[in-house]
Amino acid sequence: MNVRFEWEGAVPPAPTLTHSATALPPVRAADKRVVNGLADINQLAPFKYPWAWEYFLNANRNHWTPLEINMAQDVHDYYQRLSVAERHVFENVLAYLTTADILAMRNIGLAVMEKMSAPELQIYQARQVYEEALHTWTYQHCIETLNLDQGEIYNRYRVVPEIAAKIAIANRRLEHALRSDLDLAVRDNLHEFALSYLFFAAVFEGCWFYNGFSPIFALQRRGLMKGAAEQLQYIMRDEVLHCGFGLRVIRQMLEEESLTLDSAAVAEMWQECEAAEAAYAGYVLREPILGYSAQLHIDQFRHIANRRARQVGLPEPFPGAPNVLPWLDEQVNLRKEKNFFETRVTEYQTGGALTWD
Repeated sequence: MNVRFEWEGAVPPAPTLTHSATALPPVRAADKRVVNGLADINQLAPFKYPWAWEYFLNANRNHWTPLEINMAQDVHDYYQRLSVAERHVFENVLAYLTTADILAMRNIGLAVMEKMSAPELQIYQARQVYEEALHTWTYQHCIETLNLDQGEIYNRYRVVPEIAAKIAIANRRLEHALRSDLDLAVRDNLHEFALSYLFFAAVFEGCWFYNGFSPIFALQRRGLMKGAAEQLQYIMRDEVLHCGFGLRVIRQMLEEESLTLDSAAVAEMWQECEAAEAAYAGYVLREPILGYSAQLHIDQFRHIANRRARQVGLPEPFPGAPNVLPWLDEQVNLRKEKNFFETRVTEYQTGGALTWD
């Protein structure tokens, strides 16, 4: 049956506008703010924060995946060369990281990113969400490659008090920022959000992650678990960018909003997090391993904490804390030449473009 429309053979009628179109003023960079901005969140340029766009470009230059790294020797090391104490260290560092990076992914994706009011900030944080997922894949890849009990490793954050305590602190300190109805035009809310973001950038990523990889790097320095350690080097490179970006956002936000953080609240944050890190180090390194101990771990935490505080213009929480692990920074800054056929199994340009400075 042929269906004939009234306008068959003729030009169909043009649609009519039901609402009058109104021209909008152009977006000005000056109207952008970290939070509470007045510009169109959907319009990327003109930039007010070109440094945020550079973070995004640098992150994409540093792309990698765990499948690019050969872990055959790690399997031999884990089962044939590591002592009981060293396996305890390796497993519990991995157990903490598996949960911590998922928490980081959710915090950025669900709490921080949606409160940013400049798209160049959000775009880098979208990349950051991906990278936290990539890090979780990396830990899972290590667990699968070594044939570890996945349920047992993943549940340690629930059953080991010293790991659970760090996760509980993070959940509590980030809970306020996770509220979708948080009105940042209210000064008390803005202050709570700034404290929460400070914890996330300076402590959670800037200290607990940065310092948290060092027991594995101590094994690497002795020629052990080199594949896993190399993957943590790539993760550490990402985390340094995450931390640097977060601290710069905080500085910018405090300046734009004429906000001063409560010094007692900041000091309490550092003390609580140091105590949790000391307990964690005491459990993970209950027996020192060659070249590394719980005391070295907590001493380095204090040194890195001072650095993070200085980066955001705050007083050092642990004045005079020495740099007891000067080699730790080398894990980020070292430019490494690799044997292509031994360490890279995908196209050369992907991870080969990594910059370490």
